[in-house]
Amino acid sequence: MKKYDLNNITGALFKNSAAVEQDKDGSNNPGPHVGKQDENTDRGNWSSKREYMLSMIGYAVGLGNVWRFPYLAYKHGGGAFLIPYTIMLAVAGLPLFFMESSFGQFCSQGPINVWKAVPILQGVGITMMLVSTFVAIYYNVIIAYSIYYLFASFQNPLPWSIKKCNSTAYNISAAALNLTAENQTCQDEISAGQSLSEKYWDEVALQRTSSMDETGPVVWHLALCLLLSWILVGAALFKGIKSSGKVVYFTATFPYLVLLILLIRGVTLEGAKDGIEFYIGSNSNLTKLADAEVWKDAATQIFFSLSIAWGGLMALSSYNKFYNNCYQDSIIVCVTNCGTSVFAGFAIFSILGHMAHVYQRPVSEVADAGFGLAFIAYPDALSKLPISPLWSILFFVMLITLGLDSQFAGIEVITTCLQDAYPKVLKSKRGLITIAVCIVLFLLGLPCVTGAGIYWVNLIDTFCAGWILLVAGLLEVLGLSILYAYQSSLFTYRGLGSLLGVSQRRALWDKRRV
Repeated sequence: MKKYDLNNITGALFKNSAAVEQDKDGSNNPGPHVGKQDENTDRGNWSSKREYMLSMIGYAVGLGNVWRFPYLAYKHGGGAFLIPYTIMLAVAGLPLFFMESSFGQFCSQGPINVWKAVPILQGVGITMMLVSTFVAIYYNVIIAYSIYYLFASFQNPLPWSIKKCNSTAYNISAAALNLTAENQTCQDEISAGQSLSEKYWDEVALQRTSSMDETGPVVWHLALCLLLSWILVGAALFKGIKSSGKVVYFTATFPYLVLLILLIRGVTLEGAKDGIEFYIGSNSNLTKLADAEVWKDAATQIFFSLSIAWGGLMALSSYNKFYNNCYQDSIIVCVTNCGTSVFAGFAIFSILGHMAHVYQRPVSEVADAGFGLAFIAYPDALSKLPISPLWSILFFVMLITLGLDSQFAGIEVITTCLQDAYPKVLKSKRGLITIAVCIVLFLLGLPCVTGAGIYWVNLIDTFCAGWILLVAGLLEVLGLSILYAYQSSLFTYRGLGSLLGVSQRRALWDKRRV
């Protein structure tokens, strides 16, 4: 069998157009996003390994860990659900996570440019960027919901625990994003099958219309919260990973502190045992493992929870140093992500168990997934606790930080792809690109904060982050394991080693060969 040297094999990758231009004119003018100690003088590197790990954990650990995994666990046999969940992590989640991380790190390019390794599949990279763009639009709307509820939590009693005696409407104040309710003593009750927190969610927070056909006006308080959320994202990403890497020290660690506080408080409440047993104890049913839907949901949760095929893993790892141990990093991030899901379930269901005890209803009737858990069931449960505003503030700050971490990586995908596509023009304009992207996505998100906005959010969530990601992931695996491997064994002519283009990266490979 003919042997090939490393220059030929790596030549099957692609050329870094920015480095080619730099090599041609001999210039070396790194932008403000490149530090003096960075190994990659073209794109820059993470300031420290800690910042990269926290960013990856923050990206992987998102809102789905809090409001989706616990729901799936109790729906599919409680503790028994951990068996297919762990198996899917081992056979699908971890290998794909490692593959994307190593691919991005090796190429030092975003999710579009990396596919110059397999040109016929560059559409996969474009799909990843488009998915991240659509998801970023509605994901920041969810963060805006959380910001709105955070402001509303600075009241005692909480506004969704009060019902006006003379009217089912709420009194909305137009000052400082604050809500006020008349000081009347009304009994907490559930009327017409709709709880007070659900009425607050529909009538006050969303001002929901009857259908998508009835758009209604822009809900001003949500629009301002959306603007604030985009300001937070833009400020954190203004200098790329150099600034976002500092922010994640707080946003990636604070949710764990809040979950721990909520768990400690939750297990001390009456009825908490019932909630935990319903989540992962007496409800465990091994016969559920014979149901194909259980395995499908386990695989889906692993796939989406680890953010595979979204492009963010490639974008973040592309700023790593060349010899970073991404295999070890992948294991740490994946285990941390899945452990967080299980841990969050205990914190959530302990308090839901208390709410079921208060209402004298089964836990299954107060537990829900998605928006129902985050903005209806759980706030309702928190309103029943002593010092309820404190717990509500902690919970919604946690949701905001969980959302921001994932949002940082989504915007990083877009800006990285733009810079990689036009390096000569956009290389030194990282801040302007970030601001422009945030402004455009804010304007595109305004329909999601109208009276029919929640319908648009559900529509985007259902069709833009569903089967398309599974298809992209499948093409990704086939492209790298079959097409790339095949062309690497054939493309040993025409001096393909020159396609590397990055003199520094070529030197690194020469050093490794020696």
